[in-house]
Amino acid sequence: MKAEKLDQFDLRILRTLQRDASLSQRDLADRVGLSQNACWRRLRALEEKGVILGRTLQVDRNKLGLGLVVFVMVKTRHHSASWLQTFRQHVSTIPEVVDFFRIGGDYDYMLRIVTTDMASYDTVYQRLIQKVELDTVTSYFAMEAIEERRPLPI
Repeated sequence: MKAEKLDQFDLRILRTLQRDASLSQRDLADRVGLSQNACWRRLRALEEKGVILGRTLQVDRNKLGLGLVVFVMVKTRHHSASWLQTFRQHVSTIPEVVDFFRIGGDYDYMLRIVTTDMASYDTVYQRLIQKVELDTVTSYFAMEAIEERRPLPI
């Protein structure tokens, strides 16, 4: 995948929005040192190029009772395209899976699951293993989130 060539103003826009995507056009323009129209044009161009994928709201998971974070490492004996498609579709139906990666190394996939407690995680685990054959599923439980949702280093 080819990286987009961005100048310092584009990078300032991205850094600023990563910290606070709720800024008004005027406040964003003021913070990055552009006129409101120039900032708006750059923002639209970043969206059209797919650099900005959307704007989201950060939520404190602990205040919603979602205090358990589990990193699940999956190993499989199956590596066909059809198996992977089935696995991806199955995992995408589990809302507690907030991140899902195919990885290199001793395991094939890594999932980050956010849920309320161990009993809830067990329910998620049972859903995970019910439709797709998996070789090994290993769970690592986060004891403390030292840093979460950091901005990209741009």
